[in-house]
Amino acid sequence: MFETIEYEVKSSTAWITLNRPDKLNAFTEQMNKEITKAIKNVKRDDSVRCLVITGNGRAFSAGEDLGGIKDDIDYGDILKKRYHPMLKELATLEKPVIAAVNGTAAGAGMSLALACDFRILSEKASFVEAFIHIGLFPDCGNLYYLPKLIGHAKALELAVMGDKISAQEVQKLGLATKVVHEDEFMEQVSTFAEKLVGKPTKAIGLMKRYLQESWELDLDQFLEKEAYAQQIAGSTEDHKEGVEAFLNKRKPVFKGK
Repeated sequence: MFETIEYEVKSSTAWITLNRPDKLNAFTEQMNKEITKAIKNVKRDDSVRCLVITGNGRAFSAGEDLGGIKDDIDYGDILKKRYHPMLKELATLEKPVIAAVNGTAAGAGMSLALACDFRILSEKASFVEAFIHIGLFPDCGNLYYLPKLIGHAKALELAVMGDKISAQEVQKLGLATKVVHEDEFMEQVSTFAEKLVGKPTKAIGLMKRYLQESWELDLDQFLEKEAYAQQIAGSTEDHKEGVEAFLNKRKPVFKGK
């Protein structure tokens, strides 16, 4: 079904694994399209309540595969046709998404990690704003997400300097949900995914949607959205289960409905 990625669903979690380890999982047109298709699968599959994106080998992703770039290439066209559809599918996925950063995430690889909801890093992982080193603008949504996560000044500093940032530094910046020992990495990612799967998925989806919109709304507009979101959440089976569990002093069993 896929050639440049692996896709599997286990325990209500979908796993997208970038699978060009010999090229440090660098993006190609085919990979962008396959990731986009896989995310659409996650959207359609009601049994899936969490998505993990990771990489095979020693890198998460080194960004665009520059070996396929021609002199007369239109970078804007590449972004619009390949990267933007992928990003939009990810941004509108109302299920939690974990970037399991197993190694270097450079350029668009870092951007993809930033576009996820949570970032769990191996202690051997690193982020690199590599665009400056080849005279390009940080793309794949990089400067949309980065300043929202760490602030304008620090985002500009990272983009302009282009230094390699260790997993420990990424955590200090507030970009990492957690940094874990290499030997425990996949176990820790799976455990975190299991926790997300056990939560009320529709409520998480509403949080994602309106938290993103909040940047563009004034208070009155946001309060209207809040009321609408609560109306939807209040009609879910998970809300009813949560109230019943609270009243009966037991742990709720959420089903994502």
